Amino acid sequence: VRGGGIWRGVLAAPPNQPFLPTGVGKSSLLLRFADNTFSGSYITTIGVDFKIRTVVINGERVKLQIWDTAGQERFRTITSTYYRNTHGVIIVYDVTNPESFVNVKRWLHEIGQNCDSVCKVLVGNKCEDPSRKQVETADARRFSEQMGVRLFETSAKENLNVEEMFNAVTAMVLRMKQENLARLQHPEVVKINRPKKKPPVKKCC
Repeated sequence: VRGGGIWRGVLAAPPNQPFLPTGVGKSSLLLRFADNTFSGSYITTIGVDFKIRTVVINGERVKLQIWDTAGQERFRTITSTYYRNTHGVIIVYDVTNPESFVNVKRWLHEIGQNCDSVCKVLVGNKCEDPSRKQVETADARRFSEQMGVRLFETSAKENLNVEEMFNAVTAMVLRMKQENLARLQHPEVVKINRPKKKPPVKKCC
């Protein structure tokens, strides 16, 4: 967590696909978490947007600064700059849109290229209607385990698992901060023993 207890996170998602009228719901997740509101109308994120909310995790007060990045290809050069000094990244896909899930790996690669050490979670949004679900939980969980990231399934519309997901990411960031601090305070000492010198060998005349 950066100075003053500010946690900076980024919401990222696969690029919008042709002929798909709606996005994965990043902005809706952010609105639900920050303002506890939901709008059924879809508005494409232009460039970047952000919200701020303060939470208490394990007795520690943390100010969250969460950036909502655009998924469109033309904004990639803009949004990639927001990975810098980021503590956590939330990669969002739409459980009713298999194409959005296929492109998640590309985003994970891009995050790896831009962030040295950052907490990452994978979020399948729009899980409120099981009949429309096309990305199975088992498949998503298998993939998340392979990538070493934690999986959440959420619904911004019905407010399912949204608070839990953001709190879990924040707890991960705090834990990483504490571990890094502990390493700085108690650096690992490696003791190297110097080899004993062999006594000189007496030569016979």
